[in-house]
Amino acid sequence: MARALVLNEVEKKVNASIVELSEADFPEGDVELDVLYSTLNYKDGMIIRGLGRLVRSYPHVPGVDMVGVVRKSSSDRFAAGDTVLATGWRIGESFWGGYSTFARVNSAFCIKLPSNLSPVMAMSLGTAGISAMQGVIALEDQGLAALKDVGSVLVTGSAGGVGSVAIIALSALGYNVTASTRRVQESAYLNSLGATEVIAADEVSGELTRPLESERWIGAIENVGGSTLGRIVSQMVTGASIASIGLTAGATFTANVMPFLLRGVNILGIDSVKYPNEKRAIAWERLGDLVPSEKMASMTQIATLDDLENLADQILAGGVRGRVVVDVNG
Repeated sequence: MARALVLNEVEKKVNASIVELSEADFPEGDVELDVLYSTLNYKDGMIIRGLGRLVRSYPHVPGVDMVGVVRKSSSDRFAAGDTVLATGWRIGESFWGGYSTFARVNSAFCIKLPSNLSPVMAMSLGTAGISAMQGVIALEDQGLAALKDVGSVLVTGSAGGVGSVAIIALSALGYNVTASTRRVQESAYLNSLGATEVIAADEVSGELTRPLESERWIGAIENVGGSTLGRIVSQMVTGASIASIGLTAGATFTANVMPFLLRGVNILGIDSVKYPNEKRAIAWERLGDLVPSEKMASMTQIATLDDLENLADQILAGGVRGRVVVDVNG
C-alpha cells in the first residue's frame, strides 16, 4: 500500500485528502519508484487548490517533482536500486506526481541522480532549480559573460524558488546580481544568497512611460511577467537578454519595439516541461557544482504530506520563502 495526497473533483470543486492506495491504483509506467522526496512549487499550490485547470482528470496525485529509488524497471536505462529524478514532462499535471510513497512513471521522464547531489539537495532545487539553471545557461549562450564588467544581472521575484537559485548560481559565476522583490524585508536573506543589491519591485514594474529608459541590466532572470517584463525590456543594455521563466503577474506583454531594434534586446522563453534529458542532465550537474548545499539548506524547509494543504495556501499568498522539500515518508 502507498500513502498519498489525492485530489478529487466534486461539483467542480477540488478536494484534497491523504489516503492509502493499492499499487494497482497507479497509472502505467515502465519504472516503479519508492519515492523519497518531492517539492512544493507555486504550480503545486495551484493544482492542490484547483486553480487554472492545470489538471483535467481526477482522482489525481499532484507533485511536479520527485526523487526516488527504482524498485522495478522494464527500461534498460535504469535498474533496481538506482536513485532517479523525475521533473517536468507534465508530471503532477497530466501524470500522477510525487506526493505519494510509491510512483509508477515513464522512464523518458527520468534521469539518474547526479553524484554531486543528494536526494534532499535535488528536491531543494527541483523544478525551480532546473528552471533557474536553464535561464542562466540561456543567458550565457547569448553572451552574458562578455557583459560581466558592464553592470548587474537583474533577478525578479527573487525571494521565490527560481529567483533564489538564480541568485546563488549567478553569484557563483562571478556576476553582480540585483534582486528585485515585493518583500524588501527579505534583503538580508537575499544578500546571504549572493545578491549585491536589493531593490523594491516597484522600481522595475508599472506602466511603460518611455520606449527606452537608462541602460541598467546586462541580463535578467524574469519570474514575474506582466508589466515587469514590459518595463525591464526598456532598461536592458545593448545586446542584453532576458530569460523569461514565470508569469505570475500575467501573460499580457506591453512593450515598445525600440529596445529590440536599437539595443538588440532578446527575450528567451524558458520552459522546463519538455527540456531534453541530455541538456537536463548537464544542467543538474552544473547545479551540483555551482550551488553550495549549505546555502540550499538555509533556504529550505522540510514538510510532510500532512502539511501540504496549509503550505499550498501560504505559497499562493506569497508567504513561502525559498524552497519546500516534502518528505513523503515523514
